Amino acid sequence: MAFLTAMSLVAAAVGAIIVVSGAEQPTTEPVAIDAALPRKTSAATRGGDRVPSTPVPSGSGAVPSRSSTPSRPPRPVTGLNQTQMNNAAVIVRVAQERGLPRRAMLVAMMTGLQESSLRNLANPSVPASLDRPNEGSGDNFDSLGVFQQRPSQGWGSVAQLMNPRYAAGAFYERLVKVSGWESKSPGDAAQAVQRSAEPDAYADHEERAIKIIEALL
Repeated sequence: MAFLTAMSLVAAAVGAIIVVSGAEQPTTEPVAIDAALPRKTSAATRGGDRVPSTPVPSGSGAVPSRSSTPSRPPRPVTGLNQTQMNNAAVIVRVAQERGLPRRAMLVAMMTGLQESSLRNLANPSVPASLDRPNEGSGDNFDSLGVFQQRPSQGWGSVAQLMNPRYAAGAFYERLVKVSGWESKSPGDAAQAVQRSAEPDAYADHEERAIKIIEALL
């Protein structure tokens, strides 16, 4: 009887060891080896930007996905630096957004070349303009920006006129209000807007302005 009791105690102890051992050891059931690894996202879906697998048919009305990579700045034409060319691109883009013809771009480009050499100019006479991003300064009355527009003449605020996009838009708004501007020479159309003390100076920039626009379109 004592022998059987001892054997029962041994068996219970061994069973306990087996249970503990089984809890500490990995299960023997098959597990996928990559179940805990992050899955690689394909280039077509990473970041939520999907690239169409097939070209979008023309005339379908669908707009193809744009790349997240920003477009390159326009290459400067001879005689202009990158900043000047960027301002020229803004002049063209604003005209396109407003549905204006190439002739309007030409008038505006000639004006920008004459007034500031396509630079966004501050003016020491308008101290607030010096705090805005600029590409140099001029000293003609309170004239500001690419088109040398004057806050005192109702063109806009200092902050607005130091923004090339706003300045281009303000120029086009006044240009289209000039009666028969399309039939005027580009130089005369520019003068009708700017009312410069040098009315014939705009025409000197026509050939160069044409080359700039052709490079941007």
